Amino acid sequence: MAQGKQTPRQKMINLMYLVFIAMLAMQIDQEIIRSYKDTTGSLEETRVLTESNNAIFKKTLEVKAEKSPETFTAPLDNYKGLEAKADDLVGSIEELKRNLSKDAEYDTKNEIQESFAALNNTEPSTNMFFVGGDETKPSKIALDLKTKIDAFRNYVNQTFGSNPLMKALVDRTNQQMISEFAKPKNNKNFNQYKFYNQPLIAALSNLEVIQSSARGIQGDALSVMLQEKVDADIKFDAYSAIVSAPATVIQGEPAQGKVAIGNYSSNVPGLSMPGLTVENGQGIKNLETGTLGEKTFSGEISFTDVNGKVIPLKYNHTYKVIAGAQELKAQKGALVTADKMNVLYRGLPNPISGSILGADMSGISLSAPGASVSGGGGKWTVTPGGGSTVTLTISGRDPKGGVISQAFPFRIKSVPAPVGQIQGNYVVSMPASSIPNQKVSVVMPDFDFPVSFTVNSFMFRVPGKAGMLINGNSLSSVANLTKNLRNGDIAYVYNINATATGLGGQTLKQIPPVVINVQ
Repeated sequence: MAQGKQTPRQKMINLMYLVFIAMLAMQIDQEIIRSYKDTTGSLEETRVLTESNNAIFKKTLEVKAEKSPETFTAPLDNYKGLEAKADDLVGSIEELKRNLSKDAEYDTKNEIQESFAALNNTEPSTNMFFVGGDETKPSKIALDLKTKIDAFRNYVNQTFGSNPLMKALVDRTNQQMISEFAKPKNNKNFNQYKFYNQPLIAALSNLEVIQSSARGIQGDALSVMLQEKVDADIKFDAYSAIVSAPATVIQGEPAQGKVAIGNYSSNVPGLSMPGLTVENGQGIKNLETGTLGEKTFSGEISFTDVNGKVIPLKYNHTYKVIAGAQELKAQKGALVTADKMNVLYRGLPNPISGSILGADMSGISLSAPGASVSGGGGKWTVTPGGGSTVTLTISGRDPKGGVISQAFPFRIKSVPAPVGQIQGNYVVSMPASSIPNQKVSVVMPDFDFPVSFTVNSFMFRVPGKAGMLINGNSLSSVANLTKNLRNGDIAYVYNINATATGLGGQTLKQIPPVVINVQ
């Protein structure tokens, strides 16, 4: 300012200069407030999306626990405990945010200019978290918040601390979910630094960060739980003894029956097959063919699952011994076999072969009530509709002119559910830089029919970001989302939309998500 006596004009200039500086400072404050408000809004949107995804994946874990309780009950119980801690913390913070906004008379519907005074108000935060506004006296609300944060962190450490797959999650929890600094910041403890003399918008943002971190940790824990048991689920989700043996054999000629567990494996832990010769994971036995008539090939086998539990499985197969070639033309009988497994798939043209012993093949017919049949001469295609079984009846004449008609029941199964894959697996590990180079595919594992899929679109999500809709099957457009991923982060490909060729226009079942573990 000018020294000495000032003219009225100079006084007016000085006053205008002070007003200009004040207006400039207020504008800068408004930009800071706006930035805080936008950041808080983005965090809240991400948290809401994470809560929605957590609910979806929780249902997946519940279904697995229902189907394989010995494998998934414990993870589900652990998750429910974590969910309860997170709900308690997030819910209590939501109530604090409402009370802070009410005390500051903040209306979220107003623009920044209208809400500036409320968002810049430091009294609500100071009064809520400190007794009488005294920086050295934390309030009961502050102590309760500390207790809930500590309870969440301690539960994660106690429940998952000894699990190597959860190490990154536990480390992240210990870094983010704190209620006290290891060393004071600017000579302030956690409560003072976050809430003392803080504008309303800063306090709301600090509280939202705690909520978002809790929900993110909750979701990542759920993902690891699903991943942790995936190998056991693939191999031992449903157990059955598979018998491979002829349904009809010729009298006096050698025949064998084979038994394997589930999807054939050559190395099953604790495999036991009494009465059978075990070769490369299969139990083999020569069938009894010395006399005519119906015979039974049965017994019990067992193996040890991933939890060390012995699983017994009974098997039973019935076959017929018929007369040899010298009596073939006098022997009445019929055969029907499915070209693809022992079932027929609903809505698909299943190849069927049939014959009648000693009969002219050109005069053989096949009928199947409730299904469409085409073909002839011992080769047909049968397309089943509804129901769980269908009876195929083969008819013809034996060498003596007698009519032969015999019925054979077959099971009807729906086509298996398709699965999404990256690099041939639905749980993969790779560096973040490799993710944009991948393509999403859809397959039906162990399905014998010629089916192909075209991936039309999918959703892609990384921690802390909203899901992104991707058209096509390439991940090339997610580079910006993956560049900041760190070792231990998990990304998801979900809501996969695909069309199939070879399924006769059938509607695809929901395709499970693909999990990407960042290395």
